[in-house]
Amino acid sequence: MTNYRHISLLTSFSKVFEKAVFNRLTAHFNTNKLLVGNQFGFRKDIATEGAIFKLINETLNALNNNKKKAGSIFCDLEKAFDSVNHDILLSKLP
Repeated sequence: MTNYRHISLLTSFSKVFEKAVFNRLTAHFNTNKLLVGNQFGFRKDIATEGAIFKLINETLNALNNNKKKAGSIFCDLEKAFDSVNHDILLSKLP
């Protein structure tokens, strides 16, 4: 959260409209189960800590079961946006 920032500045009406659309879309996605269960973060009651718990739980289950193997690949994207050349990025936008 310390590095999370909004991309655009909106008027008050736009913020209210954005919140209304967000609430409707979220309700639609949750009702129709359109989001995968492995989507963590930026969702109500599904924090990124759940992803860590699931990773550890599945890894320990695999290690305890002799028939399964456990492997992991990690990719740190914490400051990915800050490492992009912004001049090039802006030239790609319409």
